[in-house]
Amino acid sequence: MSLDELTEKELPVSEEIQFAQSSSKFRTLSPGPIPIPAAPSIRSLAESVSDARANVDVMASHQSENGTISTASSTVSLIESEKAAYEYLPQTPIKSTDAHLVEFSEAMRTVAKALRRVAEGKAAAQAEATEWKRKYELETAQKQQSKIKGCSCCSSNNLEKLASQLTLETPVSDQSVCCGKHGICSHEVLQDEVPGPNPRSSHKMVGRKASFKLSWGCNGDKNGQHKHDFVSFEKGDITTAERSNKQILLKWESPPQTVLFITKPNSNSVRVLCAEMVRWLKEHKNLNVFVEPRVSKELLAEDSYYNFVQTWDNDEETKLLHTKVDLIVTLGGDGTVLWAASLFKGPVPPVVAFALGSLGFMTPFPSEQYRECLDNVLNGPFSITLRNRLQCHVIRDAAKDELETEEPILALNEVTIDRGISSYLTYLECYCDSSFVTCVQGDGLIISTTSGSTAYSLAAGGSMVHPQVPGILFTPICPHSLSFRPLILPESVTLRVQVPFNSRGQAWASFDGKDRKMLSPGDALICSISPWPVPTACLVDSTTDFLRSIHEGLHWNLRKTQSFDGPRE
Repeated sequence: MSLDELTEKELPVSEEIQFAQSSSKFRTLSPGPIPIPAAPSIRSLAESVSDARANVDVMASHQSENGTISTASSTVSLIESEKAAYEYLPQTPIKSTDAHLVEFSEAMRTVAKALRRVAEGKAAAQAEATEWKRKYELETAQKQQSKIKGCSCCSSNNLEKLASQLTLETPVSDQSVCCGKHGICSHEVLQDEVPGPNPRSSHKMVGRKASFKLSWGCNGDKNGQHKHDFVSFEKGDITTAERSNKQILLKWESPPQTVLFITKPNSNSVRVLCAEMVRWLKEHKNLNVFVEPRVSKELLAEDSYYNFVQTWDNDEETKLLHTKVDLIVTLGGDGTVLWAASLFKGPVPPVVAFALGSLGFMTPFPSEQYRECLDNVLNGPFSITLRNRLQCHVIRDAAKDELETEEPILALNEVTIDRGISSYLTYLECYCDSSFVTCVQGDGLIISTTSGSTAYSLAAGGSMVHPQVPGILFTPICPHSLSFRPLILPESVTLRVQVPFNSRGQAWASFDGKDRKMLSPGDALICSISPWPVPTACLVDSTTDFLRSIHEGLHWNLRKTQSFDGPRE
């Protein structure tokens, strides 16, 4: 008998209604399998509650057929099931992708910290390697320096033997010790060599240089001696020796024989004055005169009388100038002094700078009194200012090690690292020895000597510093930070400026305004004080010349005097 026939014949009306309801519920549960969600959610929990309610109804309908549970009891069990489901709902943890993002960001932060530590370690190792290289080069240069000439305690026989043995390319094998009673001898500041015949040099080159010594000028001390124990440690106390005057004096021990002229180009007044000074030095002082190739052509075009003027033809002869020239005379402004210093990659002879330019921070001598000024310098002694230079090395990212650098560049004023034509801010990482200094974000950075403190560094907000103060200026250019103020670091440090790999663009480095080089991400610039300063002659002394230059050149602190008719007590 079929289900329909059984329903029509045997079941009463009430049972027929209940069976119809149960069969309809069976039909609602009859569709295909419900997909199981991957992760529980509020919607899935609601669907599970509805499914549980349907299951309870089905069980209740089946059990009512057997006569064991009534309809009221099934309703109570359904309410309890719903209540239990809703109590379970807030206790179920709801996971989302935000938790995974948080975990991922924490992991990336840990990786970034590890990479930062590795980068700092690499920078420290690179700085240490650069410092060892600098010390090695300095020691090698000192070994090639000549013996001291003219010391009363040194044997004349040893000096003659040394003069016959020394050449430009042969290092000194026997180093005699100076007596130390004559101040700072010439070899301690400038390399004073007495080279023998060199087949590669020009026949025009002169064969011997004038010797000199440097001493500290002390008030009340007639012989100009300097107390060498500047710092003493007596009885556990640290004291410094008192010196009334720290001015450095240069005294010739043999008369100078050769003068090099460096002039400002494209100036008729400078050309006329140069011809007049060259004629006067030749006729009245009987000195050999070197000039630049450009100046030599100008003089010969003016008069054949200047055939005695000597010059150089190539870079190889330029490298030998410091072994032949006793004195440098510059006619121009500070730019002419910078150009004269750039011709000497090693030691620099004393420079006498005549003021024929717009600014004169390094040109104290008046051109109208050139005879008197040159007489004082040639006869000596005279005050000098030792102006430090920066020695810079560019290390490319493709270099195998820190020793693989480009040719060193010397700068008397400053090294400027800027953003060039790029619209992005420069992003530079700066290290001092093995210590991290800062990250520069702005238009650039200026690393300046104290002589260059009155140049670009001053325009960028840096301090004016006396040129004999031993220091390096660290000045930002338009930094994007209100708290980024300039620094003055000791001259003994080595600075490393690196363009990081995450920089948006390149940086450009220029040295005294020329020799511009591009620094790509990963490249670095190493800066330290060169062992060869530029000695410039003083009109009076270093301090007087410096104060006069900022008063006259910059009109420093000029204002009207306060009136005397103010209120009185």
